[in-house]
Amino acid sequence: MNSVDNMQDASTGEAWRQFDGKSVLVTGGTGSFGKHFIRRLLKSASPRRLVIFSRDEMKQFEMQNELTPLDKNGVLRFFIGDVRDRSRLEMAFRRIDIVIHAAALKQVPTAEYNPFECIHTNVLGAEYIVHAALRSDVSRVIALSTDKAASPINLYGASKLASDKIFLAANNLSGSGGARFAVVRYGNVMASRGSVIPFFQRLVAEGAKSLPITDPRMTRFWITLPMAADFVAASIGRMSGGEIFIPKIPSMKITSLADAIAPGMPHELVGIRPGEKLHEVMITEDDARNTIELSDHYVIQPSFGYWSRPAYLESAKPVAENFRYASDNNTQWLDADTLRKLIG
Repeated sequence: MNSVDNMQDASTGEAWRQFDGKSVLVTGGTGSFGKHFIRRLLKSASPRRLVIFSRDEMKQFEMQNELTPLDKNGVLRFFIGDVRDRSRLEMAFRRIDIVIHAAALKQVPTAEYNPFECIHTNVLGAEYIVHAALRSDVSRVIALSTDKAASPINLYGASKLASDKIFLAANNLSGSGGARFAVVRYGNVMASRGSVIPFFQRLVAEGAKSLPITDPRMTRFWITLPMAADFVAASIGRMSGGEIFIPKIPSMKITSLADAIAPGMPHELVGIRPGEKLHEVMITEDDARNTIELSDHYVIQPSFGYWSRPAYLESAKPVAENFRYASDNNTQWLDADTLRKLIG
């Protein structure tokens, strides 16, 4: 089964059953990923407690109203807080087993214009997550990263690279019986807030005569929210600590994406925004030396000596020397019909 097929398939549910009886906390839980992950978790598992940690009280109120019918066992908890507040994190992490860290400042132009805010949330926030986990009974922390963290050219990507390094190195501090930390890195999420797809759809609905294209050569990785949630759940079950998990997902040219959403509509070239790349990379040639390949994903293994060999390595193989996983050299590509089906 290729990665495009995987984007439409629901998981078997096995990965979700690991959450039965566990207390789970999601930072940034009112965001696009958080809302989908929590909804899926309520449907597919029986957690003991499910904590939504975010700083927007209105989004929490709206989410609570949406999810109450699914919360049959009364496990939902809504915790107002900011990842920039270390003491608040430590309070929230009490008696938590698993943390999914999805909170971040993610808009490239916003980070370029507001660098201090980006660093405080994405870098210092990662440090505070680690401290809170080490001071609590948390057993596993998995942090969501981005393709922009590989060979970054913008502050958002650089801040997420620093965040990734913090989470990987945290395994050095936790000891043999302490919390384990790992990272999931993937591409653009279809239909998420800030994605170009809903932006194009809105322009079409408003009667636009053309769609703005930054550069006709531009390519991007794409993943659906269901696939992202399933992959994160599966990665939590696989992790030994120190890994970066990367799914095999398809690419698409920005011009093909525009044509799929509005066939025949002219394109207006507007130029690349500050901090943008032509193509995104998820595994660099230097990362390749520590990268292994499995049927539906890659794993960048840690170089730390403490790392134990997990069971999944038995079916893995090293990637070729000078391997590079980028959106322009991908072997999986989205076509217009598949994209339309995925976005409805």
